[in-house]
Amino acid sequence: MVTTPAAAPLLANHPAVQRVIAYDKQGSERGPGPLWRLAATVRAADRDAVAYCAQGSVRSGALALLARYRHRIGFDTSAGRLLYTRRVAYHASQHHAERLLRLAVGETASIDASDLRPSLFPSQADRTAVDELLALHGASREPIIALAPGSIWGTKRWPGFAELADTLSGRARIAIIGGSSDRHLADAILARVPGAIDATGRLGLLGSAELIGRALLLVTNDSLPQHLASAMGTRTLTIFGPTVPGFGFGPLAPGSLALGHEGLPCRPCHPHGPPTCPLGHHACMRDLPATVVAARALEATAA
Repeated sequence: MVTTPAAAPLLANHPAVQRVIAYDKQGSERGPGPLWRLAATVRAADRDAVAYCAQGSVRSGALALLARYRHRIGFDTSAGRLLYTRRVAYHASQHHAERLLRLAVGETASIDASDLRPSLFPSQADRTAVDELLALHGASREPIIALAPGSIWGTKRWPGFAELADTLSGRARIAIIGGSSDRHLADAILARVPGAIDATGRLGLLGSAELIGRALLLVTNDSLPQHLASAMGTRTLTIFGPTVPGFGFGPLAPGSLALGHEGLPCRPCHPHGPPTCPLGHHACMRDLPATVVAARALEATAA
């Protein structure tokens, strides 16, 4: 598996992955020279080897070609499609997990919903880190509701997490999931709920997945933590603003829910979420009351 340095830790310990190669395509390994060297590193072991070009760029297609993969499979809409030996139809109506799986099984194969869930394998060190964090907060035996208030896309950040945490803190201990850049969002929650567990920047990706896996529920924006929850089987309530589940990136864990401000004619406005609201009001997030989100969250944890 060739991936970015940021994503590579997610695949550690995975029994289906023999080797993970971190490729810093935007940084130290930018340019044709590093691409040639990478091609030599991942060169096909036999003439019938298959390269799945899931990322879709010309670069990834060229890598598979240079690495002498006889079979190169990708989507018919990808920028690198002319470099593929087989192109699979990209269906916007499918969940992206199904799109990716169909690169391997084909467009007509029967797929069960359980086949689409991703999987992650936190290590013993990840489990120990979570044990220590919970013990530090005296929460080793308490039920947990995890909140993930961050997103790299500004318009995907719902502003009601602090109020939500206040409401849900009577149901379970609140744990805040995120990276170091989300610390200010955690501070806003801690100001309302001082007893919340701040895990922002304190756990790696698999450690965060381990903590989410122990939660009754994850409430998150349309961002990475919902996919960690899908892999760990944790029920998820995802708040959608500028994006919608129909784009194919909703939660996959059993019993999960998606919530958004329905009826706004400007939704969805962007495939990923723009840095700022194009219309300046950000109503898709600002006008979604914390009371509504809390009611759905409490229903989910009571089920």
